[in-house]
Amino acid sequence: MQAIDKNFFTWNDYVTWEGRWELINGEAYDMSPVPYPKHQRLVGRIYREFSNTLDCKECEVYISPVDWKIDEYNVVQPDVALFCEEPKEQYFSKTPPLVVEVLSKSTAKKDINEKFSLYEKNGVKFYMLVEPNSEIVDIFELKNGKYEFQKKLTCNDSYAFELDKCSLSVDFNNVF
Repeated sequence: MQAIDKNFFTWNDYVTWEGRWELINGEAYDMSPVPYPKHQRLVGRIYREFSNTLDCKECEVYISPVDWKIDEYNVVQPDVALFCEEPKEQYFSKTPPLVVEVLSKSTAKKDINEKFSLYEKNGVKFYMLVEPNSEIVDIFELKNGKYEFQKKLTCNDSYAFELDKCSLSVDFNNVF
């Protein structure tokens, strides 16, 4: 793991680093080691489910690594996200209406705490947390500026997302 010698970073620092990083509230998070194959398999299957069911011309599903530059102190790489913009730079700048994080040992705490707060604060309408070992999915919806737990799902469930511009769904039997 690469050591960095200061405690607060910006976009200008971020673009100089080798490897994969995220920047949350000025704190650098090393994205290595690479995720387990099961993590990547789930990311791919969720992407496929969303892409196959997406009813929308203005938005598109992306998988990591893609940067969402929230501001100078926050740059994240969601595992799966629905972005509704054609980026003018090498990163997305508008808030995605849907973000999925597949938990892993090295990122679970950050996904459940820091990213949860960051996504909530920045208006991500739906946040989906996937636990690969127990094959459990938690879905949160932003209501009145706060995430409300919507549902705990398993491989026997499906879920339909209704967004302002789009709709899409996922059958978790095709994911797990």
